[in-house]
Amino acid sequence: MELYVPPTRPQSTYSPGFWYAVIAACAVVAAWRQDRWRLKSRSMESLLMSFEDPVPNKWVIVALAVSLVLNGYLFNVGRWSIREPEPGRAHAHTHTQASVSEQQHASSHVKRPSANGHLRVPSQTNGKPTIPAAAGDAGVKLEGGARTREECEAMVKNKTAPLLTDDELVDLSLRGKIPGYALEKTLVDKTRAVKIRRSVIARTPGASELTGGLEDSKLPYENYDYDRVYGACCENVIGYMPLPVGVAGPLMIDGQSYFLPMATTEGVLVASASRGCKAINAGGGAITVVTGDGMTRGPCIGFETLTRAAAAKVWLDSPRGQKVMRDAFDSTSRFARLQTLKTSIAGTYVYVRFKTTTGDAMGMNMISKGVEKALSVMSKEAGFEDMAIISVSGNFCTDKKPAAINWIDGRGKSVVAEAIIPAEVVRSVLKSEVNALVELNIAKNFIGSAMAGSIGGFNAHAANMVTAIFLATGQDPAQNVESSNCITVMKNLNGNLQISVSMPCIEVGTIGGGTFLEPQAAMLDLLGVRGPHPTNPGDNARRLARIVAAGVLAGELSLCSALAAGHLVQAHMAHNRSAVPSAAPSRAQSPGPGKPH
Repeated sequence: MELYVPPTRPQSTYSPGFWYAVIAACAVVAAWRQDRWRLKSRSMESLLMSFEDPVPNKWVIVALAVSLVLNGYLFNVGRWSIREPEPGRAHAHTHTQASVSEQQHASSHVKRPSANGHLRVPSQTNGKPTIPAAAGDAGVKLEGGARTREECEAMVKNKTAPLLTDDELVDLSLRGKIPGYALEKTLVDKTRAVKIRRSVIARTPGASELTGGLEDSKLPYENYDYDRVYGACCENVIGYMPLPVGVAGPLMIDGQSYFLPMATTEGVLVASASRGCKAINAGGGAITVVTGDGMTRGPCIGFETLTRAAAAKVWLDSPRGQKVMRDAFDSTSRFARLQTLKTSIAGTYVYVRFKTTTGDAMGMNMISKGVEKALSVMSKEAGFEDMAIISVSGNFCTDKKPAAINWIDGRGKSVVAEAIIPAEVVRSVLKSEVNALVELNIAKNFIGSAMAGSIGGFNAHAANMVTAIFLATGQDPAQNVESSNCITVMKNLNGNLQISVSMPCIEVGTIGGGTFLEPQAAMLDLLGVRGPHPTNPGDNARRLARIVAAGVLAGELSLCSALAAGHLVQAHMAHNRSAVPSAAPSRAQSPGPGKPH
């Protein structure tokens, strides 16, 4: 807001003292010339007659002369000291007063934070720093008096919001005139929308104590393709999170050599996987088999009585019911094909587990669409009008939760990977012995997991490899819950080590979701599985599942070897806790109420 500065009054030609002297002199002369007959007091008459005396008269004249000289000198001094105000001087002065507290706060910090490696400068408009307006001023002008708030609101209504300045947009959003979630739609320029959202969050009352540093934070936001994110991957975007990406390998998988991209912040993980790859390659590489391919969705439907619920279950299990549901489901997609229906009843609730192919997509949205269509046909055309669809997902799927049904029946791609490691390689590369690894696997991965009541957790660290590859290739990281279900088996085969991993629930896709983002798509290119397969839909996704299983195989082999040889702690202390890199400046903890900033 530009503060109003009243015009400067023109300076008087003479000082006030000069005029006082003139008035006094005039009064004396007038009194001296008055007729004496009007003066009734003899004392006054004698005083006036004293002016006729030469001595007093001279002193009066001297006093008047001194007064004139002194006032002339004072006038010149005042004129020399007066200067016309420079353009913008008054505005700058008011701005200085308004920002004293900000300058004091800034001076208390030696180093300002930077974003994207560049120092952020305060927002300016036409070269003038902005002054935030009071929250209650409806007609106040922002940005040097360019527009009032009413004018800004009118521009939003007229779809010309992109012409507003950043500070005007922040002010509108803070006052609820532009919802935070609608900035991309309002501004079109999505990078600018992200920048404005960061400013709004940083200045939101009640949260600014914690969020005030977001505008200048180390979270980058520039130079990113938000068009691929908007409406597909994330909402209320404030930037992107860079993760280090390493490659393990090369690893020979089914006769083809791959480098495995892994996005992780856990030191030693990539190095450990690479050691496993080296050992597997020395034995001829990994062999993989896909034993199942079907994504699932398990809706819950309800009835008023048990009789009606049982009738629905019987119909769904019948050949007639299976055909009706399959035809309805398959009509919704070129790729989704219903494989099986599995039903279960609990009181008046019926749970139906649809298992379907999904091409090269992971397929949850595809399946949900088909499920809704099939249930609609069941309700309207199969005589179950009294059926209530409680939820299109009734946790009978099961998605992103540990469940025995996934472990037993599978979900997504079911893959088994195997390798045979010569005994000499076990000793030279893995620094262990075949029998020691077999015993460790039984004691740890079988008995230890059983003692813990694990479901699908009969492995050393399958989730490490699954999650790192998922993050690098644009998969849904939350689905590592079921995708990491794995049982690791080790045997002594003629003196050599036979190792295999069986993973019934690898949920991956090469189209859709995060696979559209360019960095993640680049990692799919690295594996040769980006996008849909040109001739056989689903082959790219299945190959990616094979690669994930082989990567887990390498990780299991290396970690179990380190445990058997007692090298795990030593490796982490040497490579994951380096004192020099960790000395980089970093805030020890987030500020909070009562904590110093």
